[in-house]
Amino acid sequence: MKTKNLVTVAAVSAGLALGITAQANEEKHEEQTIKSSDVPAAVQQAANVEAKGGTIVRWEKEGANFEAVIEKNGKQMGVEMNANGKVLSKHNEAKEHQEKSAKY
Repeated sequence: MKTKNLVTVAAVSAGLALGITAQANEEKHEEQTIKSSDVPAAVQQAANVEAKGGTIVRWEKEGANFEAVIEKNGKQMGVEMNANGKVLSKHNEAKEHQEKSAKY
């Protein structure tokens, strides 16, 4: 019976430790606003293709990746790309900022 309790405690402890580590890693990847001159040409070209008639309103750096915030038809969309210009994800900027506000 003691062994079963010990295994349970160890599993819960490991789970908590992993959760804290994941949260710490997430906080390390805070986005920072950067100038377009700090963005590699390949990333800028890929963002212009994604914008298709919209406007890039700002650039952000998240870890090793870049994000173009594109305004089109009154909405803002974030496009995350690696340093080679490969699109990694797209998201609604309004929803992202609502989620961040809810965390705090």
